[in-house]
Amino acid sequence: MAKDMKISFLLDFYGGMLTKKQREVIELYYNDDLSLSEIAENVGITRQGVRDAIKRAEAQLTELEDRVGFAKRSVQLGNALKEICREAYNIKECNSHCSSVDEIEQSADRIISMAESLNHS
Repeated sequence: MAKDMKISFLLDFYGGMLTKKQREVIELYYNDDLSLSEIAENVGITRQGVRDAIKRAEAQLTELEDRVGFAKRSVQLGNALKEICREAYNIKECNSHCSSVDEIEQSADRIISMAESLNHS
C-alpha cells in the first residue's frame, strides 16, 4: 500500500470519528510510519486485519471529507489569509512610497495581525 499523506491530514480533522482500534492502527501506519507487520505485532491482530482496518478507516475519512469538507475548507481559508496578508503588505508598501498616511499604515497592520492570528489558530 502506498501511503497517501492526504489521509494523515484527514486524520487530524476526523480521527475522533473512527473506532479506537481504527484510529490506533491508522495513526501507527501514517503518523508513526510502521509497516503492516509491525502494527500487527504491536496491536495483536493479523497483518490482513491491520490492512482491512486501515482500508476501512481510509474510506471513512474520505467519505467524511466528501460530505463535510472541513479539511478542504481549512486549506482554502489558510490560503485566503496568506493572500490577505500579502495584499496588506502591498498596501503598506504603496502607502510608504506615495502619501504615507498613518491611518492606512495602521489599518494594514491590523489586517495583517488579524489574518496572521487566524492563520495560526
